[in-house]
Amino acid sequence: MSDCLFCKIANHQIPVNAIHEDDQSIAFPDINPQAPTHLLLIPKQHFADVTAAPAELLGNLLETAATLAHRELPSGFRIVINTGSDGGQTVHHLHLHILGGRPMHWPPG
Repeated sequence: MSDCLFCKIANHQIPVNAIHEDDQSIAFPDINPQAPTHLLLIPKQHFADVTAAPAELLGNLLETAATLAHRELPSGFRIVINTGSDGGQTVHHLHLHILGGRPMHWPPG
């Protein structure tokens, strides 16, 4: 999508400090962190949200998120996928939040 922020990042039209990139995804620090470590992992292909993405991609994203989290946050982490306006999604391109560096509280919102 031509006006999608995350598509522009995935296509290298907007630079980010990527901490991971492969043929399916790219990960980078969130510009509005909600924890000491707050990474975003986005697929390079546009999907509006988690309900639109194929299972194989979702599995790859979750495996990548877990690998990044274990490397960056060995004492624990949270992976969040916001979906829809009530779910807190503000950018309508599937993305995973990887949060840690402090104790996570429950309930989260």
